[in-house]
Amino acid sequence: MLTELKYKDITEKIIGGAFEVHKFLGNGFQEVIYQRALAYEMSLAGLAFAREIEQDIYYKDLPEPIGTRRADFVVEGKVLVELKALVQLEDVHVAQVLNYLRAYKLEVGLLINFGAKSLEFRRLILTQ
Repeated sequence: MLTELKYKDITEKIIGGAFEVHKFLGNGFQEVIYQRALAYEMSLAGLAFAREIEQDIYYKDLPEPIGTRRADFVVEGKVLVELKALVQLEDVHVAQVLNYLRAYKLEVGLLINFGAKSLEFRRLILTQ
């Protein structure tokens, strides 16, 4: 039995935009270049997004945050997108996205790497 992926319509548009960016720019640029290009592609796709939203990070029952983090995008208020421009993704990058999902209280994230010869992406789900 096939189950529908959560927010499939949103993630397909984001991934499609990422492929368009990589097809045009290739690899070798800084992450911010890909971020700006993907923002353009997501706008063309009609997606609402916020870029580099700062989120407080809390520890246990401390009332004040111990720091902040910034995710590259939160799309439609539902999907977190973290971009990389690296030769190869590593487990630490997956862990980063999972931590961001917890901090932002979101379930679905995309980790997209523009630095490899071919576009790489991972769809991550945070289960409670």
